[in-house]
Amino acid sequence: MIGRRIGRRGLLGAAATTAVVVGTASAVSGGMQAKSAAQAQQASEAAAFEHQQQQARIDAAAQQAVAAQAAYPPVPAPVAAAAPAADDLMAQLERLGTLHTQGILSDEEFAAAKAKILA
Repeated sequence: MIGRRIGRRGLLGAAATTAVVVGTASAVSGGMQAKSAAQAQQASEAAAFEHQQQQARIDAAAQQAVAAQAAYPPVPAPVAAAAPAADDLMAQLERLGTLHTQGILSDEEFAAAKAKILA
């Protein structure tokens, strides 16, 4: 037993053990990071796919709404056009009344023109 100690490793043995421990820790850590990155990628792809499916459903619903709307005839405009005609009618009657009052129209002419406007 020349120069050899029992129970203690030398500096070289301690360095080798440390290198093995560090290498193993790095490998495990790298593997975990790779697995985590793969899971994140899968989750991102699943979310993108779900978004595409949702957009397709929205587009299909919009197309159905347009088709359903095209199937019905257009709604006629409200009867607001009658108001200007009523205003015009009143203006004509007032003008006739003014002409009758001024003596330009006789009673018979006034009555005939009034009946024609109201008919």
